[in-house]
Amino acid sequence: MAPPRRSSNFMSIYGYDVLLGSIAAFYVFMVPFTKVEESFNVQAMHDILYHRHHIENYDHLEFPGVVPRTFIGALLVSILASPVVLAINLLHLPKIYSLLAVRLALGFFILATLRFLRVQIRNKFGQQVEAFFVILVAIQFHMLFYCTRPLPNILALGLVNLSYGYWFKGSFYATLRCLIFATIIFRCDMLLLLCPLGLELLLTKSISLWEAIKCCAGAALFSLGLTILIDSIMWQRWLWPEFEVFWFNSVLNRSSEWGTHPFYWYFTSALPRSLLAAYPLFLFGAILDRRLLFYILPVLSFVMLYSKLPHKELRFIISSVPVFNLSAAVAASRIYNNRKKSFWNLLYVVLLGLLVISLGCTVITFMASYENYPSGHALKSLHTVGHTNNTTNELRVHIDTFTAMNGISRFCENNNQWRYSKEEGIPLEEFWQRNFTYLLNEHSSIKGFECLFKVDGFSRIRLQAGFPPISMVKEPKVYIHGNIENADIMHRSWPGCS
Repeated sequence: MAPPRRSSNFMSIYGYDVLLGSIAAFYVFMVPFTKVEESFNVQAMHDILYHRHHIENYDHLEFPGVVPRTFIGALLVSILASPVVLAINLLHLPKIYSLLAVRLALGFFILATLRFLRVQIRNKFGQQVEAFFVILVAIQFHMLFYCTRPLPNILALGLVNLSYGYWFKGSFYATLRCLIFATIIFRCDMLLLLCPLGLELLLTKSISLWEAIKCCAGAALFSLGLTILIDSIMWQRWLWPEFEVFWFNSVLNRSSEWGTHPFYWYFTSALPRSLLAAYPLFLFGAILDRRLLFYILPVLSFVMLYSKLPHKELRFIISSVPVFNLSAAVAASRIYNNRKKSFWNLLYVVLLGLLVISLGCTVITFMASYENYPSGHALKSLHTVGHTNNTTNELRVHIDTFTAMNGISRFCENNNQWRYSKEEGIPLEEFWQRNFTYLLNEHSSIKGFECLFKVDGFSRIRLQAGFPPISMVKEPKVYIHGNIENADIMHRSWPGCS
């Protein structure tokens, strides 16, 4: 009977981690590809694992992006994933498995920090609040979907989770150190969270000004020295990446070139979509438990300060989600405890309805996301059907800018006879002169090439009569073209693009 007891103890200690980790892993395996926002860290992880010390072969030197990013996050995740990647290479498995490995490694790190936060929530608010916190995270889409995606925001989220955990624990100087590290190395905009939180700690006399100055100065010097040392080597010039990001986004306000939203967008769109049921509940929680105001006010200030920047994306404020989830979990716990009382019983029914609606929204969002990486599916299909029997001939594939942004990274490339080009600025009428075997392109017709097949991607959600009431509308996104002068390709039967 001993093994069952050990199994029972394991699940009692790590059951929540298994639940959240299983959902995150499901998202990884079902949607393995990445988008342009993740491209720097994805390519950096690939190059660290496959090119190692040969920095001259790294992708960022040829495609540096708009602003430089730090290599520290990619380096840490690559080290964590390297044993698995080594086994993948020894077994001669496709590199796409290495992409799964690095994403799972990142998810392990983020969920480990979330576990630390969750333990502090249990110690301060009780096991039932912890349980509702886990339920809310599990039925929300964005937290578990994004926790494996190598965005700078997610790398910073790991440190923010640690800072929240120390905050709840009462280790306020450790809270500041984590936020400073996140600000200087991964996301300069974490300063918008650090400032209101630090100010609150000073006003409530949780910390002393002199000790805070010494703590922040030491953490800042260490973080600054680390990022300048590592990133100057990797970028082959003296560099503090997040300073250049700050200058570009805040001083020059160039981020608005990627679109703008009104001031209230985070409160009317981003937070409702990310929190779902927790959105109305977190306000109710602040009313029910006054202790929560100490934690909510700095985070709410962070979102409001961020709202002043015209360019907005949900991932920019994902660091606020854990605290809002905590407040919602407190409200849900209070409603559950009082569910047998008349008024509270109505709230309990509403709570159950909100949870079901949240789960439904998460399923719909997942279905849309599954269809939102057409380039990755296109290249995978091309690898399956586009190879030739003559292994001495190279198959040269050109990937246009749109295609590169929607699901393709170097982890998606195959070895053997395949060669890839992401050269930009080639006019459509000149592709036939460049001796490419295949093109992955957003255009359906290109001179000198025949469209072999197309891959559809998510376009919009459509309401309809009957069941299910919602359907995914897809439209052609990526076209795969073959060179008409290649007889081996033209003699085959292809689905076509009509």
